[in-house]
Amino acid sequence: MQDARRILQHTFGFTDFRPPQEAVIHHVIHGGDALVLMPTGGGKSLCYQIPALLREGTGVVISPLIALMQNQVQQLRAKGVRAAYLNSAQTPRASRRVEQAYMAGDLDLLYVAPERLLQSRCLAMLAHHPIALFAIDEAHCVAQWGHDFRPEYLKLSVLQSRWPTVPRIALTATATTATRQEIMQRLGLASAACFTSSFNRPNICYRIVQKQQTRQQLLRFIQTEHPGQSGIVYAFSRQRVESFSHYLQEAGIRALSYHAGLSAEQRRDHQQQFLHQPDLVMVATIAFGMGIDKPDVRFVAHIDLPRSVEGYYQETGRAGRDGLPATAWLAYGLNDVMQYRRFIGDAGSSPQHQQRLLRQLDAMLGLCETLECRRQHLLAYFDQSLRDCGYCDNCLQPPQAWDGTIAAQKLLSAIYRLWRERGQQFGATHLIDILRGRQTRRVQTYGHDSLSVFGVGADLSVAMWRSVLRQLLALNYVRVDYENYNTVTLTETSREVLKGETQVMLRREVKR
Repeated sequence: MQDARRILQHTFGFTDFRPPQEAVIHHVIHGGDALVLMPTGGGKSLCYQIPALLREGTGVVISPLIALMQNQVQQLRAKGVRAAYLNSAQTPRASRRVEQAYMAGDLDLLYVAPERLLQSRCLAMLAHHPIALFAIDEAHCVAQWGHDFRPEYLKLSVLQSRWPTVPRIALTATATTATRQEIMQRLGLASAACFTSSFNRPNICYRIVQKQQTRQQLLRFIQTEHPGQSGIVYAFSRQRVESFSHYLQEAGIRALSYHAGLSAEQRRDHQQQFLHQPDLVMVATIAFGMGIDKPDVRFVAHIDLPRSVEGYYQETGRAGRDGLPATAWLAYGLNDVMQYRRFIGDAGSSPQHQQRLLRQLDAMLGLCETLECRRQHLLAYFDQSLRDCGYCDNCLQPPQAWDGTIAAQKLLSAIYRLWRERGQQFGATHLIDILRGRQTRRVQTYGHDSLSVFGVGADLSVAMWRSVLRQLLALNYVRVDYENYNTVTLTETSREVLKGETQVMLRREVKR
């Protein structure tokens, strides 16, 4: 470990290890398999880079994204480490040069995409030179129903059968207990030592707001809290990426876009600009950011609801990797919930997969709607605990709760009356029109102004009713029937509220 500490200081420029880096490195140096769970920016890479430099042979790193491996290799070479990569972006001539360097023993680390690794040519090449270790980066990609599943990761068990004596280290920043078990089972790491550090990122302030005017909300957030600073804005679709990047540009913000619809050259150019300029805002789909080592990202904003807590945690973890204060800002609304539920229903996957996606969405909604500490709720998802953090919106400005039982009963009664008396189901907008007593053409056409619930909710605004409905969705008192035009229906637990057996406490929305 004296040699490991020397490399840490002289090659990588750090004075001391962070927990549990030293324990992981000691274990792998001596040939042990490991599963390492550390937050983004926690120093996972050193856990395999230092052992690779100390053990005989070349360390082989399986990395899922071309941009990720190129960025890491560039940084290693700048530190004097002999590193290279093999991926589909290279010319055949460049690939041959890397292969020859590997077989000649001229590489300390070789980064390989999983698809490339599994080709017979690459497997044969690896057999021609001693391998120090296998590092499987972003190991959560092997979890079949996780937030970032990649089917090629399922075949990486071949490493155990071909090189049984070579240590393997799997690393990820996002894994629940179930995902950890799946990683270990699928990669044949049943006897591996598991090293877990705290998932808490105390320098990140978590804030979640209700969508009102999303463009203006985002612009106000950037201009007032992070002017001239680097940040990432995540959007659900290419169209929204382009729309919001143009809006920010017109408002005087230096913004670029990143999504699969751009050419490879455009994506590379935008990524390089973002990495090397201190005041750029990247508006992107979630394809952007994995493994990007930019320490001074001061904020990560989501303008659409993330699909899972794992995805949200990984994406927000790209902020503040330098340890300085940063913000994770999220705006979401009722339409986000209904859109994702429709997406899940239209995905064509098995009922089991749909149920898992719905559970992930419900967990994300729970984080958004909680009245308690956000960080506490977030860490509990990963089976870790923390007292109130004092650095999330709910701790800094405790939300007001109100007894929404009567409002919930009114909404549930409207759904029940429509179904019981008319055999009909309707969506959110029409239900709110009925409750507020609005004589719309649709209300009059269906004769819904004669229902006993017509006008019983005139005391609440449209925005408040949408908030009530969104929170009832999060609490599973109603659900969206995505097979029937996104209409709103009752659930098994609706009866408890209608009978007055359950009090429904709701968050009072405020403008933020």
